[in-house]
Amino acid sequence: MTASLFGQKHSNRDYSKSKYWGKNQFNSSFPASLVAYMSSKNIMPIYLCLDKNENLIHSQISGTELFGIDPLSDDAYYNFEAGYFPYEQFYYTDTEKKENIDLVLENRKSLKPLRGLEVKLTALPDNTTAHLDENKYSCEIVVRPPTICFLTCSICQEYSSNSGKEKLRKILLNVPKINHWEEISEVAPHYEAIRKVVYNVAKDMIKHQTPLILQPIWKTEGKLMRLADNCLDVFVWSNLAVLKMCSSDDANISHTQISRFQRAIIWIYLMLIDFVNYGQFDYVRIVKQHSYGTANDKAFSLPGTKSYQFLQCNELTNPRIRKDEIKNIILGGGQNFLSPERRFDAVIVNSPDLFI
Repeated sequence: MTASLFGQKHSNRDYSKSKYWGKNQFNSSFPASLVAYMSSKNIMPIYLCLDKNENLIHSQISGTELFGIDPLSDDAYYNFEAGYFPYEQFYYTDTEKKENIDLVLENRKSLKPLRGLEVKLTALPDNTTAHLDENKYSCEIVVRPPTICFLTCSICQEYSSNSGKEKLRKILLNVPKINHWEEISEVAPHYEAIRKVVYNVAKDMIKHQTPLILQPIWKTEGKLMRLADNCLDVFVWSNLAVLKMCSSDDANISHTQISRFQRAIIWIYLMLIDFVNYGQFDYVRIVKQHSYGTANDKAFSLPGTKSYQFLQCNELTNPRIRKDEIKNIILGGGQNFLSPERRFDAVIVNSPDLFI
C-alpha cells in the first residue's frame, strides 16, 4: 500500500512522494482527511456561527455541508493552496497576483469549485492555558490578512447582484465622512459607527453565512509533547463567526488608538465600500495604506485565554477522535515521510531515560 491520506482519492498532492509530507503541506492535508474520516464515522465537526441576536453559538455541520460534496465521493477533488474563483472576481492587487486559499473543494466532473476554506491546525493547550485546569485549555488562533480578504469576498458574494449592491450601499453609508482614512486621529473617533455598520451587514445576511475557517485541534498532555488519548477534533468557523472574532477587543475601544482587531473591521468596511462603488476592491492597497502603526504580517491573533470564550464545549475538553485512530487517517506508512521541526527541548522532554 502506497503512502496516502484517508478519503483523498483525487488531489493535487501526490502522497506517494515525500515532498508532499512537509510541515506546510501536512498542516492542511491532514485536517482535510480528518474531516473525511469523521464523516465516515458520522461524527460532525462543531460549527461556530452567529444567531439572529449576533451571539456566537455552537451547532454541527456534516462533512458534506462543509465541503459542498461528500468527502468520500469519487467526484471530490482536493485542491490545496489554490485560487478560489468565486472570491477572486471581487478583488484585485497591484501585482495582479491573487491570494491562494488553503483548501478548495472541486467537483471533478463539472470542474466547479464548491468551497474555499482557510485551514488552521491548532495545538491544545497553548502556552497561555497550559497551566490552567484541563477544562480551561484552549488554542491560539492566528488570522492572516488574506483571511480578512476572503471574509469580505464571502460577503460580496451575497450582495453580488445590482439590487444586492444597492442594499449593501445603503447600509454602509451610515458612517460619518472621513477624509483621511490613513490617519488614526480621523478614523478612531468614528470606529464605533464603522463597527455598527459592518455588524448591520452581518445581521442582514445572518441566514446566509458560510464556512470559512477549518480549525482542527490536537491535544497534548499539558505541556508535554505527548498526545492525549482523546486528541483530535474539528471546529469550523462561519464567515460571520470570524467577524465576531474581531470584537474580542471591543471592551478597549479608544478614540486615539486602533487595535489589530479594530483595524480588521476597518479593512472590511473599506473593501466593501470599494466593492459597491467599483465592483472590486484593491486588497493589497487597503491593507498596506491602513496599517495604523502595526505590522501587517497578521491581521490579529487570539491567545487561548481569549479563544476559550468562543471554543468552550465538551469537545474542546474531550476531543472525539482517539490517538489510536491516527493510523486510520495516515495510511501506507505516510508517517515515515514526516520531517517535523527538530526542537531540542522537545527531544529532552521526550527522552526521560537521559536522566536515569
